[in-house]
Amino acid sequence: MSFKPCLVVPVYNHGPAAERTVPALLDSGLPLILVDDGSAPDHAQILDRLAAANGAITLVRHSQNQGKGGAVISGLKAAKEAGFSHALQVDADGQHALEDIPRFLAEAQAAPTSLIAGQPLYDGSVPKGRLYGRYLTHVWVWIETLGFHIKDSMCGFRVYPLAATVALLDKVQLGRRMDFDIEVMVRLDWAGVPIKQLKTRVIYPEDGASHFQAWRDNWLISKMHTRLVLGMLWRLPKLLGRKWLKPKHWSAMGERGSRLGMKTLWHAYRLFGRGLFRCLLWPVMAYFFLTGQSRRHSLAYLERLYQSGALASKPGLGLSFRHHLAFGESILDKLAAWAGKVNKGAELRFDGREHLDAIAASGQGALLVGAHLGNLELCRALSDKPMTVLVLTEHAAKFNQLLAEINPAARMNMLEVSQMGPDTAMVLRQRIDAGEMVIMVGDRTSASKAGHTVAADFLGQPAPFPIGPWVLAHVLECPVYLLFCTRQQDHYQVSLEPFAPEGISLERKTRSQALALWAARYSQRLAEHCRRTPLQWFNFFDFWQADKGRRQQDDKQ
Repeated sequence: MSFKPCLVVPVYNHGPAAERTVPALLDSGLPLILVDDGSAPDHAQILDRLAAANGAITLVRHSQNQGKGGAVISGLKAAKEAGFSHALQVDADGQHALEDIPRFLAEAQAAPTSLIAGQPLYDGSVPKGRLYGRYLTHVWVWIETLGFHIKDSMCGFRVYPLAATVALLDKVQLGRRMDFDIEVMVRLDWAGVPIKQLKTRVIYPEDGASHFQAWRDNWLISKMHTRLVLGMLWRLPKLLGRKWLKPKHWSAMGERGSRLGMKTLWHAYRLFGRGLFRCLLWPVMAYFFLTGQSRRHSLAYLERLYQSGALASKPGLGLSFRHHLAFGESILDKLAAWAGKVNKGAELRFDGREHLDAIAASGQGALLVGAHLGNLELCRALSDKPMTVLVLTEHAAKFNQLLAEINPAARMNMLEVSQMGPDTAMVLRQRIDAGEMVIMVGDRTSASKAGHTVAADFLGQPAPFPIGPWVLAHVLECPVYLLFCTRQQDHYQVSLEPFAPEGISLERKTRSQALALWAARYSQRLAEHCRRTPLQWFNFFDFWQADKGRRQQDDKQ
């Protein structure tokens, strides 16, 4: 969708204020739709002069006053008819911080399906009655939307995605006065439109004229909240379901299970072997299978495998539970590998050892890109040379604490990369030059850098893949290999395959296309390994929608 924004400014008897505000708005370079909501003749003449003096202004006029909501509705519909994709609503009375317009537009361009709304920061000019009165509306909106994600629903400084907004306006008759800003935001939220709020300064000019009429507008707002609460009640199943099923970024899902529970399973394995471990594993995995969302995401993944021909029959709950059991077994495999309890000769078989020899002969290290497939920890047995494993330890803190207890020395090979910067890249470059290998996964999007992804087909549907591995390979100027380790009946199968043996170079002009190409190649290989071992890919979240879910940092904006 092309991003083509405009400004929409409702005006009612604010001629002198508009005369000051409109030139500043035109400095943004955007076309401006000025809606005269039945102003008195002297104010209307000012608006006529403004429109006649600048071709970027379109004047829409109501013969009678319809209210702020009515004016905004006319402006939004006129913007949609003129071919604009977004409309930034700004009041004409000088309340809003026009210097924030570029920031609002940038957010709208980055999230084109979202409503970008202002969250006011008031100074001493705000009337106390208006300030305190807003909190009652905040509470009602939190009830109507079943959440606290809408911080303020009354600020008229916002960017509307016109397709979704006009579709709503054509379907539902909304309040046309001061109740409009609140109602349209709640109903857009009900319709599934993401809402992002940006803090912005709001002032009340000394010469400003407010058209808020306490008795009339409070009565209209009260009636509106009554309608919205009733509307929420009959939408309750849908709203609750959407709240529970809403895509989340994997990093926001939290780590389930206690360290004590993991430790108990580990000691059971050490004392009594894998047989007792499996007996204990069944009730543990049954608990997670029944109480979390992992079951739903497992079934969605298995269904895509079935549609791609990798499964002979349609997956059901039984196969999904086996998927969970395989994950539980993989946890034991990780712990065993970390403790050095894997017999390399009997339990590990290598496919691609010649590539390992070639890496060693070159005297330079390599970047090995794996996935949450099988047991990547076992690949530490590939070489006697040190390996650096790039991890996100804060999102698996309990598990990594247990790993540290089992083998504290092995933790020296782990490098935290939540906020990778030049210093980290320099350390990795030194290790590569020393002949070491760096291992990272390519199937988890960044927890801290929204949008650092590229879409690639995965099992028949586009999914977000991180660009980090390929950017890092470019920085390190080293060969890149793919590394997978899956559990077979009586052994672990390690696969090391060349991916970019000459390294990855990203030219500025073709960088986006190159990143998309490398992500597509990686996705293709990962899909092939998933087809071979369908129950050993352990991303128990909505992988195909992961980057659309709200990240933790979104709540801090």
